[in-house]
Order: sequence, then structure tokens, then C-alpha cells
Amino acid sequence: MEDSVNLNISRRTFLRQSALGALSASLLPASVFSGEGSGGRPNIIFFIADDMYPDMFNFLPEGRGKNLTPNLDRLAREGTILMNQYVSSPLCTPSRYSCLTGRYASRARNEGFLRFTQKNGGQTVVNWNTFITPEDRILPHYLKEAGYATGMVGKNHVIEVKGLEHFDDYYADPTEPEVAAKIERNYRRVVSAIRRCGFDYAGGIYHNNPDYIGLWKLAVHNLDWITAHGLRFIEENRSRPFFLYFATTVPHDPNEPERSWRADRRITPRGILDKPPEVLPPPESYPERLAQAGLAGSGRENVLWLDDALGALLTKLEQLGLLQNTLIFFFNDQGQKAKGTLYQGGIHDPSVVWQPGGFPVGPVCTTPVSNIDFLPTILDFVGLSVPEAEVDGRSFKPVLDGKTDQIHPALYFELGYTRAVIKGEWKYLALRYPERLRHLSLEERRRLLLAYNTKRLHKRMPIVTEDPTRPFSHLTAIPGGGYAEVESTGKKPGYYDPDQLYNLETDPDELHNLAREEAYKPKLAEMKRVLQGFLDQLPGKFDLDTK
Repeated sequence: MEDSVNLNISRRTFLRQSALGALSASLLPASVFSGEGSGGRPNIIFFIADDMYPDMFNFLPEGRGKNLTPNLDRLAREGTILMNQYVSSPLCTPSRYSCLTGRYASRARNEGFLRFTQKNGGQTVVNWNTFITPEDRILPHYLKEAGYATGMVGKNHVIEVKGLEHFDDYYADPTEPEVAAKIERNYRRVVSAIRRCGFDYAGGIYHNNPDYIGLWKLAVHNLDWITAHGLRFIEENRSRPFFLYFATTVPHDPNEPERSWRADRRITPRGILDKPPEVLPPPESYPERLAQAGLAGSGRENVLWLDDALGALLTKLEQLGLLQNTLIFFFNDQGQKAKGTLYQGGIHDPSVVWQPGGFPVGPVCTTPVSNIDFLPTILDFVGLSVPEAEVDGRSFKPVLDGKTDQIHPALYFELGYTRAVIKGEWKYLALRYPERLRHLSLEERRRLLLAYNTKRLHKRMPIVTEDPTRPFSHLTAIPGGGYAEVESTGKKPGYYDPDQLYNLETDPDELHNLAREEAYKPKLAEMKRVLQGFLDQLPGKFDLDTK
């Protein structure tokens, strides 16, 4: 296939250069973003991981010493950990939407989202439905106007793609000529859609998670293939400032070794390659290296694989003399401890930002920031400003520069049938189902659940329940909730309460809903007003009964 990428690097060279990375970085001059031909404009890498848990980060208490991640550890050590990073809509698609647009996901204007809003009586329901279209102005557009090359590699799941051809047989042979031709046409449609939305380059693309890209035999992770395209983009744009959006598909499932780190690295969403990319260490090295680090049997091969991808990018930048002129963001798309909810385990999601020499704010920043802030922050580093009317986010560059410790008086969150705000130590969460869902008959609930379960069983995926009387989750109107949020559905004591008030300082795990207590009625009313202030500025209905 023409997709083969000749960017080979030996295992020994990769490991040696990664180990030397920290030393070479320590010798960089104090001035930053002054590379030849850069005009003071940094190269930017936005590295977005998929579904990492807190215990997968060595820089967090939950994960300290549990992972072999020398490259991420380096970024955290030399850069700044954004300890109070939040995600306004903690789910794959809306999280990516907000990163690239600087806007809340409920502002999406794609047809499917608008139709679903209409179906729900005007109430916006943010889930995997908020797509970027060519009519949206997103980060690559601003950067291209400033002379940047822009590239996306890895998981898409945010750019809308129309006209994809359906596979009647999920278990068809991808090497059969007609099937292979359809795979190729679909892949080209995805790439074209991404380029129409402002990216000059798109390669190594997974349109969705592996289980949803079309065929069972292609439903595996291939981070080597993604990385090869990231390296190609850097190589091809070494002489001009560039923005690389690098999106992994791991550690999101499937995470069985045969479908992730140990899978055949010739298998891609574009079909079967003639030979695998050779840009990362071979699969057999992962358990060996973990064992050498004292982590035998830890099951952290996918995390190490992800770190190797990051290391390959750093190595390439060093080889080309570009690292001293590069700004790197490492962001996980959402919190995993309460996925599919607006509880802290879903929205609180520490990230890392790195530049040569670090930032004046120091190694750890506790200022609350949101993923809607990435776009204005990146443009601020480039020397561009964006009209406040165009975005919801605010630049946190002044925070990194040590000039302020606050950019938002309150933070807003939206997902499924919930909305939430945080102001100081207080958090208010509202759960509201539209009228059509409150009056579904048992037969309608049974049909909903059967349709959902049938699709999952066909793809050999687990189901949550067969009981149509189970309550909905916060995220999906499926009895019992969907599988994506199964670990969090109904787990908090106040999960099904329509109004929830928590003091995050005294109750960080959100176990005591103070909205039920008379003494906190004034605070509840105050926080409702804070939330209403956001809702008044956003599309759609969400009735708080504040009048």
C-alpha cells in the first residue's frame, strides 16, 4: 500500500536517544522559541491521549511509580503540571470539539446535533454528536493564517465525515478486492473531511475507536502507524512553524494484548500494509522493559507504548534541532474515574504543558483551567489574539507567565442530561430529562434497550443490562445506561437527584448532597443563578426552575 512510511529507527537508537533527552534539554539556553526561521513563533504539538486513568500518570499520587513513562515524566518534570485542568464535556467527541474550537460543545451546529436537540424539545444533549464542520472556524484556521503548517494524525472522532459506505458484513475479509476498495474510499473521505476543516495534512487516521471503524479484522490499535505519520509531518515541515494534533487511540479499549500493543502492526483502518512501520520498539520488548523496571505483570504495556510514541516525537525534534523551538501540550481527553458524568472523576483531568526552560509559574499550577482555553492559549503563544465573541475560553498563558492566578470566576460543564458549575469550593450539578423521556412506555424502553444490545452483541461487545425498567444514566437515554459510563452509573449516593450541591473542599468525592438540607438552600439558590448565567449565553433549553 502507498501508506507505507519509510521512517525507520532502530530499537537501540530509540531507547538511547530517549534516555539522553532529559540531559540535552537541561543544556538548552534560557531563551525560548528562537529557532532559525521561526520568527519567534513556536512549533506546537498537541498530544491528546484517550481514556487514561489517574494511576497511569507517575506525576499523580495514584500512579506514582506504577508506570514506565520516561518521556511523559520528563515533560512533567521540566514543564508545568496543570493540576486543576478541567474538561467542559468529558467525552471523546465533545472534548475534542472544545479543544479545537475554544467553545462549549453545545454550540455545535452539525445537522445531527441540531436534529437531536429538536427531538428533545430544544434541550441540547451533548454526547458523541458534536462534530466540527467546514463552516466552523477552528484552531488550524487561525494558525494557517499565521503561516503555520497544520497536521492531524491518529484518532479523529470530531471532524464530521459524510458519505461513508456501510459494511453489510462486519466480519468480511479486508483483503478481498471489493472490500479493500470500499475501505480505501472511506479512508479517503475521512482524510478529505479533515483537510476541509483546516488541516493541511491528515494521515494515520482512525475515524473512530477501533471497534467502530468498519470491520472486525481491522479493529485493533496501531500506534506505530500513527506515530510514523506524525514523524513524516514533522520531517516535511521542518523549515516552517507547524502545529501537529497527535491523537492516540490508547489506552482506550480494546486493550487485550492481541488487539493493542501485541497486535500485527501491519493492520490499519486503511487496510493491511505490506510491511509494518518500524518507528517504535517491537512488541516483544514491552514486557521485557517493564520487567527490567520492576513492573512485571503490571499490564502497563499500552501506557509504555503511548510513551514511546511521545518519545519518538521528541527524538525527531531533537534530531532536527527543533525541540528548543517547540511548545508541547499533553492532554488526556477526559477523566476516567467517573466517565460519562460531570462528577470530579470525569471532569478533573490534570495535564502538562512544556517549553524549553519551563515556565515562571513553576512545576505545578493550581489555577483552574478548562479545555476550552487551549485555543486562545496557543494563539497567545503565537502572538495572535482571538475576539472574545468567537470563543468561550480564555488564554492561560498569563498564568504560566506568573502574571495572574485566575482566568475564570467559575467553570461550566455540560454532558448528556446534566449541567454543572464550580465556583470556589462549591459545585452544583443539575440532572434534567426532557419530557419525552419522562413519559416513555415500557414497550418503548424495551425497544431502545434491545436495539442497543443487539448492535453490541453483533460486535462481540459486552452489554450492561437486559432490564428495560432500569433508570437512564446521566449520559444516555438507555435503560441502565450505556457501556461507556457503566463504571459510574448510579455509583454516587446522589446520582439520581435532580439537584446536587457539594462542597469540594470537605467532600471531594461528592458523597454528601447538601441540596437536600435546609441550611444550604441559600447556597443552592446562589449556585443555580451561577449556572443560569452560563445557560443564558448558550443555545438550547435547560430548565432549572430558578424563577
